[in-house]
Amino acid sequence: MQKIPISLARDGMILAKEVVRPEKPDGPPLFGKGMSLSASHIERLVQMGVQSIVVEGRPVVMEGDRSLEEQLQDLETRFARCEQDAFMQKLKAALQRYITRTMEG
Repeated sequence: MQKIPISLARDGMILAKEVVRPEKPDGPPLFGKGMSLSASHIERLVQMGVQSIVVEGRPVVMEGDRSLEEQLQDLETRFARCEQDAFMQKLKAALQRYITRTMEG
């Protein structure tokens, strides 16, 4: 999932989290998780003052973003000295799954 500015939202993107009114964050959602956005939905969100949304996958390459391969290589480097520590290897595996899941889905 990826948080993006509403200005980068495009027709067909799928919401990964519900969208609520900026002035009423505890209020009912405007759009629910899993909804496919249309151009009219995006325009409505802009008019309501929504600044950002969370969408499925990573459809937008933003400045400073690193690829999945770069992040996994960095993880390998960080855990290089812990190859004999079973707990640290379990932690590394959990982080690999988390990074992969968030980058791909």
